[in-house]
This record gives sequence, structure tokens and C-alpha cells, in this order.
Amino acid sequence: MKFNKTNLKDLFVIQFEPFQDERGHFYRVFCKNELKEINLHGEIVQINQSKTIKKGSIRGMHFQYPPMSEIKMVKCLKGAVYDVAIDIRKGSPTLLHWYGEILSAENLKMMYIPKGFAHGFQTLEKNSELLYSHTEYYSPKHEGGIKYDDPLINIQWPLKIADISKKDKSYELLPNDFNGI
Repeated sequence: MKFNKTNLKDLFVIQFEPFQDERGHFYRVFCKNELKEINLHGEIVQINQSKTIKKGSIRGMHFQYPPMSEIKMVKCLKGAVYDVAIDIRKGSPTLLHWYGEILSAENLKMMYIPKGFAHGFQTLEKNSELLYSHTEYYSPKHEGGIKYDDPLINIQWPLKIADISKKDKSYELLPNDFNGI
């Protein structure tokens, strides 16, 4: 595993380095010891998988309020997505800055998203599937969201939006004085 820093503190893109031979390849998706070596931590308590049928669909931008804030590790199993994380940490010098990365079944990348970030993605291919590892259980009463087209953040989605859930459309725009969670 190679841990690549991004322009947002504590947000990493993990590049897998597979062992390859005539049979195919093998690589480690998670290793607690390797994460500890670079001071990344968190016990995985829940793993979810999603399938999004339409190309251009958006899911997000989701987060959980404290005390249920969580670390997420997101990997594409099939297809491709434009994966986005927004820094919403109170006091962060990069508050409301976002970072986007293409994750695909072929490029063997995974996003490590720390606590205090909102997460979402747009599918770049139909029938794209993601695997999410979480350090907290899903808690409906701590669930939060940021509107995918909030002008304070101004995410540059790569494709025309084909589909988005009613719930994700319903998130309110952030107030101009938003100072994080």
C-alpha cells in the first residue's frame, strides 16, 4: 500500500501495489499495522457495498455528526466513480475545500476519508459498485448531509447529473457563516 497525501490534511489516496503473476494479481486491501505506521487509525466496525445503475448519478454528500463521526475507506469494485470529500472540520484551515479522485476497478485506488469530512461520488460508468469500510456504525440520528451543488463548495462534477435521490436533493444549502462541525 502506498499512501499519497492530498491537498487536505489527513485525507489520503491509497494506491494498492499488487503482486502479479500468470494467474492474475493479489493485494492487501486493509492492514491495521500499515495504517498505524503513518498515524492513521480506526477500528472497522461496518462494511457496506453500493451499486449505482446509471452513469452520471450522484450519491452524497454524507457525513455523521459527533460523537458518531467516522473514518471511511472507499474502494471501487466495478466500474468507475469520481469520489469527492469535503473538509467540514471546525477550525480547519481547509474548511469547505474539497478533493476529487477517480476510483475505478482498474486503477486500484482507495480514498481514506478522516473524521470531519463529507463524502459523495458521481458514477463515471453504469453499474458502478463501491465498498465502504466505516469506523462507526450508521446512526440515523447523527446523519448529516451537504447539498451536492452547494455554491459555497462549488464541486466540479465531471458529468451532467443523470440521477440523484430525493433525500440527497433535499439537503439545505450551507449558511454563509458555516464554521464546521
